[in-house]
Parts: sequence; C-alpha cells; structure tokens
Amino acid sequence: MPFKAAAFLITASLAAAAFAQPPAPRPAEPPKAAEPDRPIPPPIVSITRHVGTFAGVRVPYVATASETYLRSEDGTPKAAIFSVSYVKEPRDPSRPVVFLYNGGPGSGSVWLQMGAFGPKRVAIPSDARDDGAPPYPILDNPDSLLDVADIVFIDPVGTGFSHPLGKTEGKEYWGVTADAKSVSQFIRLWLNDNGRWNSPKFIGGESYGTTRSAALVNQLEGAYNDVSLNGIILMSTILDFSADIFAQGNEMPYIMYLPTMAATAWYHHKVANPPATVEEFVAEAKDFATGEYAVALLKGQRLQGEERARVRAKLARYTGLSEAYLERADLRVTDNRFYKELLRDRGQTVGRLDSRYLGKDYDQAGDRPDNDPSFYGIDGGYTAAINAYLRDDLGFRSDRSYQTIAGLGSWDWELKDQGGDATYYKNVAPYIGKAMRENAGLKVFVGAGYYDFATPLLGAEYSLSRTGFPTDRIQFHYYHAGHMMYVRDEDRAKLARDVRAFIRSR
Repeated sequence: MPFKAAAFLITASLAAAAFAQPPAPRPAEPPKAAEPDRPIPPPIVSITRHVGTFAGVRVPYVATASETYLRSEDGTPKAAIFSVSYVKEPRDPSRPVVFLYNGGPGSGSVWLQMGAFGPKRVAIPSDARDDGAPPYPILDNPDSLLDVADIVFIDPVGTGFSHPLGKTEGKEYWGVTADAKSVSQFIRLWLNDNGRWNSPKFIGGESYGTTRSAALVNQLEGAYNDVSLNGIILMSTILDFSADIFAQGNEMPYIMYLPTMAATAWYHHKVANPPATVEEFVAEAKDFATGEYAVALLKGQRLQGEERARVRAKLARYTGLSEAYLERADLRVTDNRFYKELLRDRGQTVGRLDSRYLGKDYDQAGDRPDNDPSFYGIDGGYTAAINAYLRDDLGFRSDRSYQTIAGLGSWDWELKDQGGDATYYKNVAPYIGKAMRENAGLKVFVGAGYYDFATPLLGAEYSLSRTGFPTDRIQFHYYHAGHMMYVRDEDRAKLARDVRAFIRSR
C-alpha cells in the first residue's frame, strides 16, 4: 500500500475512534503564576571621538551610537530606536543636520551609512561584480557629508538594532503613518537632547525611505507644533504605488518602466545603432513611453494594423526584445519577464536593484529569474561591515543581531488623512506638495539611477510633476548605476557633490 494511502487510513481510524467515545476528563491544572515583568534595562550608549577628511576638509567629530527610548504618555518605554550620530566638534547649532534612513520598509540604515554618507564605507566592486567573500575593506570615506552637515542615521523599529520594549508589539510601529510618527518622535527627542531646534534641518531616505520621507514631513510639518525643514533628499523614489504594481488592467507600470528597460538594453548592447550615451536613449524612450506608447496602451484591443506594427517595432528597439516576443506579450512586458528575457540568448539574467549586474539561473526555461544578482552581489559585504564597524570602531555592545533587512510582517498602508479614495489609491506624494506649498523655504532633491528597476526613474518624475508641486524647488539628478547608485565609485562621488551643493544652497 502506498505510504500516503496508509497514513490516510490510520488517521481516519484514529479520528473515528475519537468521535466514538467521549474523551476522558482531564485533571484540573493549577493556575499558572503570573510571570513577573522583566525590567527594561537603560538604553545602550557608546560615544567615541574621531577625525576625518571629507571633501578636503579636516573635521573632528563625535560619533554617538545609541538607543533612544520612545515612551508612552505615562512614561513607559515602548521601543528602542538605534541611531548613529556624527557631530562636528566643537558643536555648532548653526550647522545643518541631516537625518537619514533606508527603506524596505524593513531595512536598516546600513546601506546609506556604509555605502554613501558615513565617515567610513565598505569597499565592494564598483563595476557590478559580486562582492565575494570576506574580509571586506572598510575605508575612510571622503565623500561623507560631514564637512557641510552633522548626520544622524536612524533605524526604525524592527530594523538594525531597534526593537520594541516590554509588552509592546512591533506591529504598533509597522505602517506608513505609525512608522512616520515614531521617526518624528525620535527626531524631536534628538533635537531636544542636542539643542538643535533652530538648526537647518534635512531629512532623506532611499527606496521606501522616500515613502517614509513623505509621510514624515507630514508628521513634522503638518501640525502647529511643527519641525520646519529646509530640504528633503529622495534617493530611488517610490511615492505613487499605482505606477509600480504590475496588475492586470493597470497600464501605468508599462509606461513607467520603459525608460529603465531602454537604459538596460543600451547598457548590455541589445540595441541596434544605439546613440552614443544612455542619456540620449532614455530621453527618446521617455518621449515614446509618455506619448505614442501610452496612447497605444489606452486603446487596448482597438490597437490594430499598421499602428500596432509601428508601436511594436519601436517597443522592440527600446526594450531590446524581439517583435515576436512582444506580440505574444501583447506589447506589455513585466519587470520579471524582462530580467529573464533580455539576455536569454546569452544564458544570463539582469538585476532588479541594478540591471548592470548579471545572474545565471538554474535553467533558462522560466519567465522570471531565480534571484536578484544585484542584491546577493552586495549584501555580504555590507552586513559584515556594519557589524564590524559598530561593534569594534564605535564600541556599541549588544547581543542583538543587526537587522540589515528584516521581515516585519504585515504593513499598514492606510492613508486615512487623505480621504476615502486612499483606501484604493496609495500615493504619499501629496504630503510633499502640501509641505512645499506651506513652507516657502522647503526644497526637494531627487536622485535616480538609470538602471534601477525597483524604483524606476520615470516614476519619480511622474509623481512630483503633477498639480500642487512648486516644481522650481524640485531638482532631479541621474546616475549611471541602479537603486543604490553609490555602489559605483564615480556615482558615489557625484551623489555626494550633488547633495552637498543642495545643502549649501539653502
């Protein structure tokens, strides 16, 4: 008898016996004594002093790696926020301060700290090769912003070393609004503790960190007891989620992703008679995507004959895919299919976070890659570096694991203060528009990588160019890498120069 059949019969007979006679009464168990509440230890704080040279300027600074307790109204500690602050000595309240965080929403600030703006950085290959095995060099970072601003890297609850305390559950902080409220509370506490309420202030994030920035500016400036900002730094931007979700019937992602597909096809030499630069090709693709291609998608099945053939031929040029494949896909190619199809003839896939990276799957038959080579190509180096640097150089002692990318469970996406329509339409960009209309000194920096499929560059332009935005105070900058543009050495230096100029221009 096959094993599964035998197991089924045994299970069935046991179930029948159980239903045939009432279960024997179980003896009463004595009530369990209530476990005493474990005392919450004081926050961990480590303070060290250093000197570095940033953009040619010698800067003595204090590094404070510490936990800050968020408390309820009765003073009960509810969560520990881990942060690393770098403050120039002697302290100068007139200096700008920049609050930075990453995305996820379960990501720690390791990527911006050890990759872009911290005083130290991890050295991984700049040319989209895998980071390999340790040891990974941890180097001085002359591209840090410490010559123009003090910097505070923040790990929201559940990321990095941050965690709920006592009986508090992490899910209290896991949502667009709840997360922004907790980061706002931390920033206010930091300003209190450091005497910086009248300093120029900037907030900045990457990926979901840009979503957080939009929700955070609403928490900081959306009430009378506001924290007024000088600037918002958005890197690899995602604000309007309707433009990012490949769902049947939603045509917007096909438009938003096309310029990124064009950049990737150009980079991997899949374009016949390509222009000299990726900038030229992306500009062409943007015009096609927002013009002729958008009209074609809106026509749906009414797109036929010569018009369809013309659109298909242009789409083949900008995607690097064959017309036969595009026709089978009904002129609509999802991101996952593109990663797999573009270089199928070479037996390779391209990355999601950075499509310069190449992967090799178990086989070539699927319609999506096995994994993202642009993430597994960098994660080992960053994880090793943040743990070594925080624990050894900055002296932060904790038996907790640093969560570079944490699985936070269900995330609350409700935007209740935007009205009933926000139940179905998730767009935090209006928070930024409102803040800019009500704060004449607020400016926005937007950085985008040509090879970023996680947050395609046209999505940021689309989100921030609609009604309600003072576009003369929004500046866009583009880089020849992907989602984490700073992994490419030239782009890390350019990003630092661009952000430094943005801070100075206040």
